[in-house]
Amino acid sequence: MSFGGDTLNTAIYLARLGQAPHFISALGQDPYSDHLLRQWEKECVQVGHVLRHPTRLPGLYAIQTDHAGERSFYYWRDSSAARAFFDIEGVQDALALAAKADWLYLTGITLSIFSEVGRAELYQLAGTVKARGGEVVFDPNYRVRGWPNAQAAQDAIATIGQHVTLALPTIEDENALFGQVGGTAHAERWLKWGASQVALKCGAQGVMLYGETGGTDGTRVPVPATVKPIDTTGAGDSFNAAFIAARASG
Repeated sequence: MSFGGDTLNTAIYLARLGQAPHFISALGQDPYSDHLLRQWEKECVQVGHVLRHPTRLPGLYAIQTDHAGERSFYYWRDSSAARAFFDIEGVQDALALAAKADWLYLTGITLSIFSEVGRAELYQLAGTVKARGGEVVFDPNYRVRGWPNAQAAQDAIATIGQHVTLALPTIEDENALFGQVGGTAHAERWLKWGASQVALKCGAQGVMLYGETGGTDGTRVPVPATVKPIDTTGAGDSFNAAFIAARASG
């Protein structure tokens, strides 16, 4: 048993790279939640605005990997504390802190666990940060099981896309959600929505950069060395953290 989650993974990797991320979520008031907080604090992640639900528990999931390291997820988290984030005392203080962020990081999973009302709060938050001149970073991280249907995911991602400054999609997710139209077309969609830069992760083929450094046609950054993955869980999260840390450091 361990702990993880896409935004948490990125926060931990950012901390290991010398940044000082605040992680905002919700846990319960149980021994497992206490243990999680202690582990995150050891990783130097700021957890002062992790809310505590009086009765709910952390979400639970299992991961299986195949011979190529690709993973399959099995979830037990429909009643997790995080899903009730907007109903917990202290949520307004947490949102006020997030609104002042220099860098705000959200994912498609962040959007998928909330109702339309909760997502509207996140759209407003992202808009506030962008209007202040902050960076809004978004990884669509599309998981079919997290959404009632593909249209709901498309609509939510298109809405948050209006406030994103740095998009970090994965080619497999983009193909699954928007069709196999090619990497450049996927990137152009994000640039049209308003992103200033897109880093499209293409697995063993490396990354395609569009926007500020890559132009509209894209610039490929190859993988430095070929590896045989054992477990790809968190691979995109770690890339995202490294990319954000590099950008934040100039």
